[in-house]
Amino acid sequence: MHTIKIGGVPEHFNLPWHLTIEEGAYLEKDIELEWIDFPGGTGAMCEALRNNDIDIAIILTEGIIKDIIAGSPTKIVQTYIQSPLVWGIHVGHSSKYTNLSDLQNTSAAISRYGSGSHLMAYVNAQNNGWDTSALQFEVVKNLDGAVKALTDGNADYFMWEHFTTKPLVDNKTFRRIADCPTPWPCFVIAVREEILDTKKDRVKDILQIINNTTVDFKQIPSIDKTLSLRYDQQLQDIRDWIQITEWSQSLIKSKTLNQIQNQLFKLDIIDKIIDPKDLISEI
Repeated sequence: MHTIKIGGVPEHFNLPWHLTIEEGAYLEKDIELEWIDFPGGTGAMCEALRNNDIDIAIILTEGIIKDIIAGSPTKIVQTYIQSPLVWGIHVGHSSKYTNLSDLQNTSAAISRYGSGSHLMAYVNAQNNGWDTSALQFEVVKNLDGAVKALTDGNADYFMWEHFTTKPLVDNKTFRRIADCPTPWPCFVIAVREEILDTKKDRVKDILQIINNTTVDFKQIPSIDKTLSLRYDQQLQDIRDWIQITEWSQSLIKSKTLNQIQNQLFKLDIIDKIIDPKDLISEI
């Protein structure tokens, strides 16, 4: 039996992984796929990949590109979610800020440096013509930390996936004042190079199983109700999310990798642009 550790955020995007693990699909291929939740998001997963704590990550595209360029011995093997991620821009419910323009020169809560919440703060600032060098950050580790920081006034706004934070908007913990979609496919599957060298066939089996599930995921009977119950989301919110979300079974395109790198470089998030072939591994 080959034990392979995989990490991802505890969000609705990753239900296909839990369904396939629960039904024993990987065990049939002599693989014990051990899922580890990362409430801290992409920054925490990048660290775990570097430390060999996980072998595979379902991770934000821009975050893993940044980390590979910075030396992480990891490769992207496939796009997981083709559609953009819709980032909600949130303030505390009693915050004095009401418009996106009010947030210029205020403090953004981020899970950690190099995380999606960190990188997307730059994208949002660029979209609005703000001086990105003036951005201020408060590290809060995860969504719970962001709730505390915005409630206590230690940070002014927080960017996190729109539907994950919707219950906090509904219960008046947060107010969402805008959305900021990523201008690229949002999640990819990344694998440590050592695993690609030693267990490539196992990785291929894993991809085949998950792709067989995601290709028809939206057609699973009552999948909207399952998602709503498991992730404590309103049924209509889940239906809205399903409508705008597209899974992928393909490797990310070189053109897309260059587009992302060019934007990250302009924002001084990466210090060089590399050949897209050095970011990916074809399985």
